[in-house]
Amino acid sequence: MNEGSFFQDLAVLMAAVGLVSALFARLKWPKVIGYLLAGVLMGEHTWGGSFLVDPKSINAIGQLGIVFLMFSLGLEFSADDMKKTRHVTVPTALFDTVMMIWLGYTVGQRVLGWNSVQSLFLGAAVCDSATTLLAKTIEEMKWRARPFVRFIFGTTIFEDILCVGVIALVTGVARGKGMSAGAVGLSLGGLLVFFVGVVVFGLLLVPRILDRVGRMKDDEALLLALLGCCFFVSYVAYRLDYSLAMGAFLMGVLGASSDVRQRLNELAAPLRNMFAAVFFVTIGLLVDPMACLRNLPAILGITLLVLLGKGFNCFFMSLATGQKVKDAVQTGFGLAQIGEFAFMVALMYMTQTGDSASPMYQIVVGASLITTVLNPVMLRISDPVGDWCEAHMPERMRGWLAAYGDWLQRFRSARVPTSLQKHLRSRVVWLAVLAALNLCVAIAAAMLSRLDYTPFSVFFDAHKTFFFCLAANLFCVSLFAPAFGLARALGRDISAVLTGTRQPRKWKAAVHVVVEWFTLALVMTLAFAELVMLNVNLQPPEIPARIAIWVLLVGAGVFGWKRFRQAGRAAGYRFNMALRAEKRRSRFGKEAYRDKAITLTVPSDYFVHVIVGANSPAAGETIKSLDIRAKTGASVVAVVRGQDRFRNPGPTWQFEPGDEVHVIGDPPQIAACRELFKSDS
Repeated sequence: MNEGSFFQDLAVLMAAVGLVSALFARLKWPKVIGYLLAGVLMGEHTWGGSFLVDPKSINAIGQLGIVFLMFSLGLEFSADDMKKTRHVTVPTALFDTVMMIWLGYTVGQRVLGWNSVQSLFLGAAVCDSATTLLAKTIEEMKWRARPFVRFIFGTTIFEDILCVGVIALVTGVARGKGMSAGAVGLSLGGLLVFFVGVVVFGLLLVPRILDRVGRMKDDEALLLALLGCCFFVSYVAYRLDYSLAMGAFLMGVLGASSDVRQRLNELAAPLRNMFAAVFFVTIGLLVDPMACLRNLPAILGITLLVLLGKGFNCFFMSLATGQKVKDAVQTGFGLAQIGEFAFMVALMYMTQTGDSASPMYQIVVGASLITTVLNPVMLRISDPVGDWCEAHMPERMRGWLAAYGDWLQRFRSARVPTSLQKHLRSRVVWLAVLAALNLCVAIAAAMLSRLDYTPFSVFFDAHKTFFFCLAANLFCVSLFAPAFGLARALGRDISAVLTGTRQPRKWKAAVHVVVEWFTLALVMTLAFAELVMLNVNLQPPEIPARIAIWVLLVGAGVFGWKRFRQAGRAAGYRFNMALRAEKRRSRFGKEAYRDKAITLTVPSDYFVHVIVGANSPAAGETIKSLDIRAKTGASVVAVVRGQDRFRNPGPTWQFEPGDEVHVIGDPPQIAACRELFKSDS
């Protein structure tokens, strides 16, 4: 790749996509089809020679298109919408994805005679419906308000999420040793660790970074911060032998958890449109029309597999989850297509395996083009077909479906968890997350300790094992404090479940003490065992270095315990705020949200607002002079004075009567803080 050829090819591509975009907008046809056709016409397979100088440069631009496509998909991800329709979308997407992967794999091996890796890629290529194409078609048909639309969108978005993991899986298998159980297990385990690490660390850091940059009202700085985070996470995924697509999607989800999501969408849209158009052109460049004609029976067969397989799967599961017959029919017709994910999977097969002679790419792209063209027609005929099915349905079946729907509704209402059950589930999940974070950091330290640092520092390279082992252990020890608090809370919740409300008070107190301390001892023992196991492969071989690490760990645990607990609460506060970002946005209009300061709603059991009384001894004092942390154990995270809100005030902040102080801590610490700020009688 050289500079001249790169810019020449980019100029030719951009001129082509600009012309195609204007033409297909005029004709009101899906632009994606135009981009693909433009790539076919410009490719070397059509005329015997290419309009482009260096195809490698275009492949690099196409990879950027994958990054921006997946990032925009993650940025538009709505956890609240998915939660409202999860009783339909999650089972439907899971069933359809698993069945289509199995059908594609079976057809690849039994019918087409392919090996296991090729067949797995074929299954991955046909398992996901095209979200962007479906959204474009429904928007043009003005069907947004129809009942089935929210379910069809929820299903295809959840399929997108599943396909991100499938892409990571098949990529790892392609780079490993076929379809062995070890390769699949290693890929899935590594994927889970990477996913948990990126999501948890990302929710703690990325929304906070983007919110702070966004408050500067500098769109350039916000865009560059966004791109920096996006490409960093994508690069980490690439270095770990996962796809760029997964890293970009996760970064989009993290960006959606910030308070500047609307601005991020607006800033990223031009780049997304540009590189996505180029990506679809690069797909077309690899299409060989003659090869498609030679493989026409296979293309028509895969097309039929997609139309019948995905149509039946989604129709059946829509009925099984209690939807009306017409809605189920329209869901099946709408999701019976494949699109951009199929292109990406087929392209990844060629790039990961180097098997350019395989006809799989031509077959998948040909089938995708046919289903893309047929999808608007199928959606239009789904309306009269759904009406006909409802009108000609036997009365016995109609009554049976109605009774089944009522039973499902009662079953879902009966399974709504109580607040105590939610607390129990939350404690267990958080303890599992802490264990996964320890594993993520240990794996990262082990990988970093194998790199060569001699260009940076010979001394650091000679002692890199010691430094990375110490850093990983310090991180693990810092999580002991929040694990301790979670274990005590879990013990209290378990004792409440065991004792109920009708047992004698003394018996309840005894059970409470026993269960709480047993749970605490069990959790801390498991945490210590994990720390020991992680050190087996991390610690340096020198005995003095090992002794130094354990001495430093004990010192950090003893003297930093209080700070670790406070840091854990602050991290939990930021994590909860990231999860509640969408609920905060829903309380404001899009335009008002861009500039309005949001007052965060937080759980009252950990985060409270304390008012500085008129005669309070705290009035006129600073955070440092009051020594709030040492006296109460609580932490001040914000102060509201009048119409202004000040986050994370420093030690020199001076309180005034009427200040609303936002503090975090457990109930005894909060009670002590209230006592500190209350007025003298």
